[in-house]
Amino acid sequence: MLNDPIVPTLLRMSGPNTVMMLALASTSLIEMWFLAKLGTDVLAGVAVVVPVLMLMQNMSQGAMGGGISAAIARALGAGDKALADSLARHAVVLSASIGLVFTLVLLSFNTPLLRFLGAEGASLVAAKEYGHIVFGGLMLTWVMSALASVIRGTGNMLLPSAVICGGAILLIPICAGLIFGFGPVPPLGVAGGAWALVAYQALGTLALGWYCLSGRNAARLRLGPLHWAPMGNILGVGGLACINPLLTNGLIASTAAIVGAYAGTQALAGYATAARLEYLLIPLAFGLGGPMVALVGSNIGAGQPERARRIALVGGAMAFAVAETVGLAAAIWPETWLTLFGTDETLLKTGAQYLRIAGPFYGFFAMGFALYFASQGARQLKWPLLAGAMRLVLYAGIGWLILHVTGSLTAFFVTGAVAMTAYGLCVLASVASGNWATPRR
Repeated sequence: MLNDPIVPTLLRMSGPNTVMMLALASTSLIEMWFLAKLGTDVLAGVAVVVPVLMLMQNMSQGAMGGGISAAIARALGAGDKALADSLARHAVVLSASIGLVFTLVLLSFNTPLLRFLGAEGASLVAAKEYGHIVFGGLMLTWVMSALASVIRGTGNMLLPSAVICGGAILLIPICAGLIFGFGPVPPLGVAGGAWALVAYQALGTLALGWYCLSGRNAARLRLGPLHWAPMGNILGVGGLACINPLLTNGLIASTAAIVGAYAGTQALAGYATAARLEYLLIPLAFGLGGPMVALVGSNIGAGQPERARRIALVGGAMAFAVAETVGLAAAIWPETWLTLFGTDETLLKTGAQYLRIAGPFYGFFAMGFALYFASQGARQLKWPLLAGAMRLVLYAGIGWLILHVTGSLTAFFVTGAVAMTAYGLCVLASVASGNWATPRR
C-alpha cells in the first residue's frame, strides 16, 4: 500500500469492495421490487424507513467504519501491531453500544418519526411494521460493519466482500420466501423483507467475527481491558464522520417529505424511487472510498503525505467518471429505472422529472463522497462536513423556499442539482489545498 502504482492498486482493492457494495444495493432494490408487488402504499411506507436504515448503514460502515479502518491502517503503517489489536476490540464494543442506543431511541419514537418523514394512513401502517423489525436489529448492523471495517483497515478488501456478497445472494430467495410465503411458512408481507435483512446481518456478523477471532486477520480480535485512548482514536474520525450520513440521509428524507407534502403520496413514491438511485452512488463511491481510507491512512502513518493526496485525487476522478455514466443514463432513460417499481402516472412523472434534472450532476456527488472517505484517512473532515451541510441548506432550505414561492417542482429539483455540484467542488477544493495531507495525531 505504500509503494505500489496508484491506479492499479486502487483498481485491485476497489474491485471486491465495489462488487460487495453493488451486491448490497442490488439486493436492496430487489427487496423493493418484491415489496412493490404489495402495492404503492407499502412501497411509500418502506420508502420513508429506507433513509433511516441507510443512515444507520452509512454511519456504521462509512462513517464510524471509516474511523475504525483509518485508525487500524495508521497503526499498522507505523508498525504498531499491539495498538491495531486493541483498536479491533474497542471498535466492536463501541459499535455494539451505539447500535443498542439507536435501537432504543428509534423504537421509542417510531410513530412520530415516520409521520414526520411523510408516512400516513396505510403507508404509515406498512412503515411501522417494517421499521419496528429492522430498528430492533440495529446492533447487528453496527457490529457487522465494525468487523468488516477492522478487516478493511488491514488492506484486505476481499474477505468482507466475499462474506457480504455471499449473504446478499442468499438474501434474495429468503426475502421472496418470507414476503410471499413458501411451503409451511405463511406469507409475512412487508415484515418478511425486514426479517430477511435481520437474518442476513446475523449470519454476516458470525462469519466476520470468526475470522477476526481466529488470528488470520492482521488486527486480531482479543479479549482484554477497555480504555478511552483507543476509543478516542476511533471517535476522532468516526464520531465526527457520522455527521456526514446524517446530512446525506437527512437531505433525502427531508426533501422526500417536502415533495410528499406538496404533491401527495404518489409523487413521494416517485421521488423516493428516483432518489434511491442516489443511494446506488454511495456504494459506488464507497467501493473506491473504502480502499482510500486504508491507503491514505497507511501512507500518512508512514510519512508519505503527498502520495496520500495523489491517491485521493485519482480516486475522486475515478468515482466521478463512473457516477457520471450512471447519472447520464438515468437522465436519458429514467422510465427504465422507475417502471421496475411501479407504473402509476404521477410516480413516473415525478421520478422522471427529478432524474432528468439531477442525473447529469451525479458525478459531482460521487466525487465528493469518495473524497470524504479519503479525508477520513487524513483526519481532515472539516470541509467535507461543511460541504454536506451547505448542500442540505441549499436543497432542503432554499429549495423549499423556492418551491413555496414558485410552486414548481422543476425549480426545486434544479436547486438540488446545483447543491449537488457545489458539494463535490467544495470537497475537491479542500483535498487540493496545501495542508490537507499534513499528518495529524
